[in-house]
Amino acid sequence: MNTKELEQTYELDLYPRRDIVLVGGKGAVLFDDQGKEYIDCASNVGVSNIGHGDNTVAKAIHDQYLKLGNCYSMFYNPVRAALAEKLVELTPANLSRVFFCNSGSEAVEGALKFARASTGKQEIICCMRGFHGKTMGALAATWGPEYQKPFAPMLPGLKHVPFNKFEKLEAAVNEQTAAILLEPVQGEGGVRVAEVQYLEKIRKLCNEQNILLIMDEVQTGFGRTGTLFACEQFVSPDLLCLAKSLAGGLPMGAVLCSEKISVPSRSHTSTFGGSPVVCAAALASIKVIQDENLVENAKTQGNYFLEELQRLESQKIREVRGLGLMIGIELKEKAGPYVQDLMENGVLALLAGATVIRLLPPLLISKAEIDTVLKALKKVLAE
Repeated sequence: MNTKELEQTYELDLYPRRDIVLVGGKGAVLFDDQGKEYIDCASNVGVSNIGHGDNTVAKAIHDQYLKLGNCYSMFYNPVRAALAEKLVELTPANLSRVFFCNSGSEAVEGALKFARASTGKQEIICCMRGFHGKTMGALAATWGPEYQKPFAPMLPGLKHVPFNKFEKLEAAVNEQTAAILLEPVQGEGGVRVAEVQYLEKIRKLCNEQNILLIMDEVQTGFGRTGTLFACEQFVSPDLLCLAKSLAGGLPMGAVLCSEKISVPSRSHTSTFGGSPVVCAAALASIKVIQDENLVENAKTQGNYFLEELQRLESQKIREVRGLGLMIGIELKEKAGPYVQDLMENGVLALLAGATVIRLLPPLLISKAEIDTVLKALKKVLAE
């Protein structure tokens, strides 16, 4: 059997598949098993911020695995310690502690538990169109019956209000509100950017009513929006959830916590959280982002990409929006066929809801590569 047949035969059928077999990648380009090249505007749903095949990260993984591949957190480890220090150094000044895990869903799970443990309160307010993962706690925070219905009933105590509507959120707050959880830019929900005043009002409300602000930067973190973390353009959270691009393509998550967070020993742990190999990959990935000025490139190229897309003449486009290299093209019709057409024209893109084409290229993408993507978009969206 070939690759497609093997996966169809032996894997649980949970993923809508694209009909290509990817076998390699370098920079912002991916290759299939037929030798065809694709400009990657998906980045494995926001994982490949530093692109593909980075030698610095590869060497860090190799060297650390030969030295010590795993080390449970009951033992101290210098690589884990170095990454914890680095993350506290890079994130907002009020965040002073780290919990390491393996994914964005796990980071959100941890943040939900930490909020309840730290406040003694039970309710979490989330946003409509928000996406926070698919494990049971994170799933209750995620908006959408298509995700929740097969696994009902959901974890109690989580409720959803409209995004960017402060009055609706304020009305949902009560004496049992432990935290407010949101994305500064909704990814799966259509690449919708939070308004600065909206987040400023939420921060003030949280301060006044002893409510924790949890910011999910699983997709927006590590330069994606033109700053290292999107919260730098808005307000500082009390808990910051990170994952996806944290470890250069290896699975890793983290929760950065302020001094407001207090959790009993042994109440929440992770066997693989803070593995030395993954921590080494994360340190190397952060070094690449800094040394190659990828945050600035995301800002510069993102502005160019957005401006050119907003000039694109097509009656099919309702709106173009985004921040940095996190871009959504909302159409007046279903976007799925156009994502397929883009793939056939050598560009891999994502959906963000039924009508939005989502573009998440590696942060090292060049202007010439963006121009190639723009050419493909003009072709597939032409009248």
